Amino acid sequence: MLPPVRTPHSPSDRAAYYQLRYEVLRQPWQQPPGSEHAEDDALPDTFHALVTAPDGTALGVGRVHTAAPGQAQVRFMAVHPSAQGQGVGRAVLEYLEAEARRRGLTECVLHAREQAVPFYQRLGYEVVAPSHTLFGSIPHFLMRKRL
Repeated sequence: MLPPVRTPHSPSDRAAYYQLRYEVLRQPWQQPPGSEHAEDDALPDTFHALVTAPDGTALGVGRVHTAAPGQAQVRFMAVHPSAQGQGVGRAVLEYLEAEARRRGLTECVLHAREQAVPFYQRLGYEVVAPSHTLFGSIPHFLMRKRL
């Protein structure tokens, strides 16, 4: 049974949330601690999602914000390596999409790492165009889904 997806509220939730973002999205490319934070993380329009193991370890994280009128953007999706392939990523993404719909947004965009493109395609996203290359070595693709 998958633990529920929720919004991180407590200091321990936030610490676990950012730790997973760092371990999965920054540390493997020798990025400094702190680079997992974004300037707009604390804005009222930014909504965060977290799945934790019973011991409080983050298993999956992600966030969504309004990028343009009617358009949500998902960023910082990460799943702990031990939890990959178990539905955690899907649950986090569906939670974020539900929040976007609740806000009346009709489209969701994201910039997916090349290896994550099939995951997002299985969940209804389509590749729009090549995007950017992160850290000089990680190709990204702009993807879109109607909500």
